[in-house]
Amino acid sequence: MALQDRTLTCRDCGSEFIFTVGEQEFYAQKGFEHEPARCPNCRQARKRDRSAASGERTMYDAICSQCGVATQVPFSPRPDKPVYCQDCYKSVAGRRTRA
Repeated sequence: MALQDRTLTCRDCGSEFIFTVGEQEFYAQKGFEHEPARCPNCRQARKRDRSAASGERTMYDAICSQCGVATQVPFSPRPDKPVYCQDCYKSVAGRRTRA
């Protein structure tokens, strides 16, 4: 059966949008089992919202184990593990890769 453009209704905004033959072929090639539930605008907005939310990180205050400067790290420091500021981390990581 030949593919044809299909009119779908967006689950978020309720507007109709066209699921083109090209998009259908792309979905089939990627192995996607379901057709899109959102129009291109809502898909883009959802992607943008997810990206923004994932960019938020909790930063933790710490003291660099090597130079003693106050720094922030994206993980909760453990007392049994060293924590480095950016500069010291680069120097320590550089020694590991060359060894």
